[in-house]
Amino acid sequence: MSDSIFIGGGGDSYSEKQGLLLKYANRHGLVAGATGTGKTVTLQIMAESFAAQGVPVFLSDVKGDLSGLAMSGSEQFKLHEAFTSRAEKIGFDDYQYEAFPVTFWDLYGDQGHPVRTTVTEMGPLLLARLLELTDAQEGVLNIAFRVADEQGLPLLDLKDLQALLVWVGENNKDLSLRYGNVSTSSVGAIQRSLLVLENQGGHKLFGEPALELSDILRTDTDGRGRISILAADKLMGSPRLYATFLLWLLSELFEELPEVGDPDKPKLVFFFDEAHLLFDDAPKALVDKVEQVARLIRSKGVGVYFCTQNPADVPEDILGQLGNRVQHALRAFTAKDRKELRQASETYRDNPRFSTEDAIREVGVGEAVTSFLERKGAPGVVERTLIRPPSSQLGPVDDATRQSLINASPIAGKYENAKDRESAFEMLKARADMAAKEAEEAERAEEEAESAAEREYRAGRRYSGSRVGRSTSRKPRRTSEKSFGEAVANVVIKELKGTTGRRIVRGIFGSLFKGR
Repeated sequence: MSDSIFIGGGGDSYSEKQGLLLKYANRHGLVAGATGTGKTVTLQIMAESFAAQGVPVFLSDVKGDLSGLAMSGSEQFKLHEAFTSRAEKIGFDDYQYEAFPVTFWDLYGDQGHPVRTTVTEMGPLLLARLLELTDAQEGVLNIAFRVADEQGLPLLDLKDLQALLVWVGENNKDLSLRYGNVSTSSVGAIQRSLLVLENQGGHKLFGEPALELSDILRTDTDGRGRISILAADKLMGSPRLYATFLLWLLSELFEELPEVGDPDKPKLVFFFDEAHLLFDDAPKALVDKVEQVARLIRSKGVGVYFCTQNPADVPEDILGQLGNRVQHALRAFTAKDRKELRQASETYRDNPRFSTEDAIREVGVGEAVTSFLERKGAPGVVERTLIRPPSSQLGPVDDATRQSLINASPIAGKYENAKDRESAFEMLKARADMAAKEAEEAERAEEEAESAAEREYRAGRRYSGSRVGRSTSRKPRRTSEKSFGEAVANVVIKELKGTTGRRIVRGIFGSLFKGR
């Protein structure tokens, strides 16, 4: 089955090989089933099979179990006999234990290479979804991005966006005349949401060096595709951050990869685990974007596989595009569960040997109802399939092993040290510093103008002291006999020294000293 990946055995005795044709692997797929039915192992063996065929894989490790892909299975493992027995039963003749080339990633940088993007690359739509903004707040965020584009302000990290929002709030009146209402309350709400995101560690997602897509499209020296594993156990504590990041990555693949039509095998297979988080309370605009990406990214050679507990978690318009399906057991305890089970069974091409609805309810752990695209892209007949055993280690690797694999990675050291080049924060700070300097210089010039005006007045006023006569016999005048002009001059000088006087001088001489 060199033109397909082996999933397991079907038929009455599970001896009929069930596989997914590589030619149609970019037609997307679904892995579904209740908790504890074997979805994670199915995801693991699919990643192994794609990698063995030279196809890079990206997947998220929600529980930490998938890190075992980096280590070979062992004959000392407690399930060794069960694995070899199943392999013999389904005709997996070349079954053997082996490790696969793995690259670990972690948004927080603890369990893998740091993975980052910039605020600009994330864009206002996804960022508004991440911050749970209202329509009005999303509008203000769009205005901020527009201002950044027009004024050449790179938005790389959160402090860039926070600084830009401060500037938008200070200039909201001018911006409102051009773009529409920019309320300070909306700006404040966005700032609070950014603060919450920052406290949750989300600020580590934004910055440089940003992720290069070529690093998740790598193949190993022996031709096998590298498996990129995103550590998501901690990330799941912020489900919107998890879903938004994966959707951003999918969007970047869609925007940057060239058209390839229908290749003989995918350029990348992307597994979106816990897919319901992507669609929970998602606005229609976001769902439409996901549908658009899913519909068109196929021609870029990327296959997207949604993993979730119930097929009903995926909107119908997107579900209809998922041609390759592995359906583990669904539990039907309530009327709603039975309805969803019936709806799930109706999406398969019937097999006359059994009832699809009953099969989905009855399959055991490690068994699934499968349907894969056949020649010319037609849906295959549904089959009860015994999933093949994994070749890699079942269960997580220890911390020391993980760290050694990270250190030996071909991209070790590339993303570990964050860079902070000049961007919106520094540019706006420089503007503010320049404005403060100009204001200080203007104030100094104003003070100098006041001093010069007072000196000019003193130099130009008439002398009003006692005049010396020719005869010394005349007595000097008493203080009470001072001239009326001298009294008026004293009052004027007093006023010029006061606040009112300074205002007068500023009004008269301000323009003369403005250039200082």
